[in-house]
Amino acid sequence: MAKEKKQKEEKTAKKSGPAVREPGVYPRLAEKYKKEIVPAMMKRFNYKNVMQVPKLDKISVNVGVGGATQDAKLIETAVAELEAIIGQKVAVTKAKKAISNFKLRQGLAIGARVTLRNRMMYEFFDRLISLAMPQIRDFRGVSDRSFDGRGNYTIGIKEQTIFPEIDADKVQKISGMDITFVTTANTDMEAMELLKQFGVPFIKREQPAAKAS
Repeated sequence: MAKEKKQKEEKTAKKSGPAVREPGVYPRLAEKYKKEIVPAMMKRFNYKNVMQVPKLDKISVNVGVGGATQDAKLIETAVAELEAIIGQKVAVTKAKKAISNFKLRQGLAIGARVTLRNRMMYEFFDRLISLAMPQIRDFRGVSDRSFDGRGNYTIGIKEQTIFPEIDADKVQKISGMDITFVTTANTDMEAMELLKQFGVPFIKREQPAAKAS
């Protein structure tokens, strides 16, 4: 009987597929957006209804591998590291055209990229601002000058070793990445306030001293 019960449980497990996350567990930043950020944004910009409040739509992460033209294994390493950081499969980017001066052939793998939404987006965002950024040497905040005029913001990370998923002792080559936050904000001002509310540490710029009368 015990053997039959075990076989039945294994059969059921196969049908149900891989284990899923515990239901009801919501990302911390998603909860913060609903309970704290939405009310704060409505007060700050005098929105008439909740639907007007900007939200974070997606996060795109892109890694360029400049040495890939000389060493194809660098792409494999970049993909493995990015997948370890993100927690999901990433796509390899390829050159759209050939550039002879750089020994670049059309179709050659030159980097890796991934787009995050919903739960994965919030979880990566939380780890970025809570764990990774504080590891940056002499970190004082990020620039507020990297908005694109349409409410989207890009951060340049110089070293992948700031992420706890990467073992610095095993890294063969230091590489960076560009992280783009795509929001539904109509202006850069609204987008900046949204990211501030999430916890993005923008550099505080000194106000010019008032002229003596």
